[in-house]
Amino acid sequence: MERENRNCNIKGSAIFSGFRALGLYSNHLAHMLRFHKKHREFYVLTAVGQCFHAYNVKKLGIVAVSNALPEDISSLAADRMLVYAAYGKLISAFAKNKEVVHTYTGHQADVHLLLPFGDHLISVDKDNAVIIWDVESEDTYLQISYDKASFEVSYALLMDSECTATSITLKVCVYTTPAVDVVGVGLASGRIIIHNIRFDETLMKFQQDWGPVTALSFRTDGHPIMASGSPIGHIGLWDLEEKKLVSQMWDAHTTAIAGLTFLQNEPYGFVLFVWIFDVAGGDGRLLRHRTGHSAPPTKIQHNDQSGINILSAGQDGTLQSFSTVHERFNKSLGHGTLNKTRAKKKGVTHDTAKLPAITTFASETARQSDWDGIIACHRGFLVTTTWNYQKGSIGAHKLEPELWSYVVQAVDITSCGNFAVIALSSGHIDVYNMQSGFHRGHFGKDKAHAGPVRGVSVDALNQLTVSVGADRLLKIWRFKSKELLHTHSLPAAPASSLLHRDSGMLAIALDDFTVHILDMETRRAVRRFSGHRGQINDMTFSPDGRWLITASMDCAIRTWDLPSGSLVDCFLVDAAAVSLSMSPTGNFLTSSHVDGLGIYLWSNSTLCSMVSLRPLPADYEPTVIMLPGTCPSKDTEEEEVLDADSSEMLEYISPAQLDEHLVTLSLLPDSRWKNLLHLDIIKKKNKPKEPPKLPKAAPFFIPTIPGLVPHQVVNLGVLAQKSTFYLQLENALDNNSYEEPVKLLRELGPSAIETELRALSPDMGGEVRVMQSFLKMISSILQSKRDFDLAQAYLALFLKLHLRFIADQPELMEEAESVSAHLEETWMSMQTLLNQNICLLSYIKSALL
Repeated sequence: MERENRNCNIKGSAIFSGFRALGLYSNHLAHMLRFHKKHREFYVLTAVGQCFHAYNVKKLGIVAVSNALPEDISSLAADRMLVYAAYGKLISAFAKNKEVVHTYTGHQADVHLLLPFGDHLISVDKDNAVIIWDVESEDTYLQISYDKASFEVSYALLMDSECTATSITLKVCVYTTPAVDVVGVGLASGRIIIHNIRFDETLMKFQQDWGPVTALSFRTDGHPIMASGSPIGHIGLWDLEEKKLVSQMWDAHTTAIAGLTFLQNEPYGFVLFVWIFDVAGGDGRLLRHRTGHSAPPTKIQHNDQSGINILSAGQDGTLQSFSTVHERFNKSLGHGTLNKTRAKKKGVTHDTAKLPAITTFASETARQSDWDGIIACHRGFLVTTTWNYQKGSIGAHKLEPELWSYVVQAVDITSCGNFAVIALSSGHIDVYNMQSGFHRGHFGKDKAHAGPVRGVSVDALNQLTVSVGADRLLKIWRFKSKELLHTHSLPAAPASSLLHRDSGMLAIALDDFTVHILDMETRRAVRRFSGHRGQINDMTFSPDGRWLITASMDCAIRTWDLPSGSLVDCFLVDAAAVSLSMSPTGNFLTSSHVDGLGIYLWSNSTLCSMVSLRPLPADYEPTVIMLPGTCPSKDTEEEEVLDADSSEMLEYISPAQLDEHLVTLSLLPDSRWKNLLHLDIIKKKNKPKEPPKLPKAAPFFIPTIPGLVPHQVVNLGVLAQKSTFYLQLENALDNNSYEEPVKLLRELGPSAIETELRALSPDMGGEVRVMQSFLKMISSILQSKRDFDLAQAYLALFLKLHLRFIADQPELMEEAESVSAHLEETWMSMQTLLNQNICLLSYIKSALL
């Protein structure tokens, strides 16, 4: 009990541990560009929450992820040796894009600007305090404070002439140009000013018509081109010689452009999209990119049995696939639209027929190489769309039932990939062919439910369809004939349902925050789980159907064990999980969260280490776990508790006997006792084919064994007197302790055991009282209920060798009857336990739970 309470006090989750985040490449902070002289390659750094990522520009592949900081990064800068990240009032310097080597403390307000300057670092906080640090010593070299009422420091840059310019205008972007002492200034009004700061002279002005200037960059490969970014994702290209706008890159991003950089002496522009400017007219074409969702995901699901690809639908209206192996395998299936051809011509932003965000979808890979294998329903729309994973685009069909005032709420695809089942808010459930898109029937005479359908699923063999509706009814239909087979009343209105096809278990989340499990074979409710304190957002089964993992608005992720019907794991996250998916291989749990753009992977610890899962008490208080990728290092004390507990479990040694009422076996190899009755047969089979050869003449001097006391090597054969086992049996008659002779027999081989038992007979020099002592030894083994298999084998061999002699001796017959009584009593106890177990197993297999 003490150990169980200690396990309950361990922080975090016993099953899942944070692994990594997918789909997060940058945030609102501008990226930083570095050039590695040894590799002769450009690298780009982007801030992602509490850490930063490093990508090589050549392939746009991630090469490093920094250790996490305690808070989100507010500013990022880099020089040729170190990367500087500000968080709160502190600044950390990273070496090799990984480890913190310096920490700078001294600001009284949050730091929002960083600028490396040779062997120094310039930092600016929200109170207009500017501090210049010595990088190596971490000492303050100079500190300047400006009056915040007069102006606010919003930007700082280093000029090529080795002077530092600090802007004092609110909401302004300042960037250096290839010309010496000339800077570009972008204003919130959309105006761009090219200014010579040495002579304080404005050289030219431009006006951007699509909002404030968020980023500026200049080409350095001989073309006098300046690029400007905007909050709506447009990029403008300006000719500095002709002083005019020469090109526009519409919808380069779906959101605001935080950073824009041209590579040194290269025709490449970088905004986490790599554009190459080799097109006539100055336009750029997209060369490489890494994109995730621009709005939080609404539904995630593993696409195939490999567990590598994860489908994700976001509030930005896109359907994307993320790979757990490498980012280069990610792909976007695009944005939902009613007219695919028109969307290609006009673009997503100007497409008047684009569909709203996907609320839920279903996928099946059985026929995805032949036709569409994904079906999705959209928020507030009656139309459901099909998608083709292999082509990476929206599919050929728009499935639209003839009910204009209702919307689709649930979908499913059969395991064969031929049919799609669509459930409507009107209570109708329709079936469509995925290849042709034709309507193939509906369930119910008029409609399936009296209210909106909240969930629909088809079993693995396309025999049954189960649906749950707001009318508090669960209905089971025959898939082919569409006839109703069974109706089950629910205690509350259902919110969603999920079917595990392999086990036939249906999980139903109700509006009263409980989960009911229904067995499709027996059509009975077999489990009920309660404990959530908010709406249940999503559920997922483990591949073997043993666990059900649920997430709700109370920010808890709970793992329920179906066989025991208990809660075995629970932890909290900062933001409520809106969708869950367990990989078909069982190695990862995938989650998406409220207001989060990433997809988070949690590794299953039970696959690589021994985890003891016990039912959690009713008053268990879960702890908060940071999301993967933003998790700080664990406390040393917590790690010590975990290590100590794990080591204690690994070093657990089973006692020699679990309970005195249980029969315990010896665990000796079968070869040590199973063949005792067949030694004569084995010896006949192993009889030598050639007769034994005569030994050489014995030497005149008998050899001796080296030592202080000489021992002659003589084999006396039958002349040998009492053995050690014989003497221990004699001593046991006096002290009534048979542990030593039993221990000695356990160490002997089959032939040696037979020799010892034969020597107990008076014909071989033994005595009747020693044979009686052997029978008492068997009785003591039976009474202790240990080494039960050895007692049976030794007794059987003893009776085989001396049965006729025992029958003629009254003392031995009396002792043999006593042994028989003990044996019968022990066997009856074993037989009762075996019969009870057989009866229980038969009941579990046939009873309706």
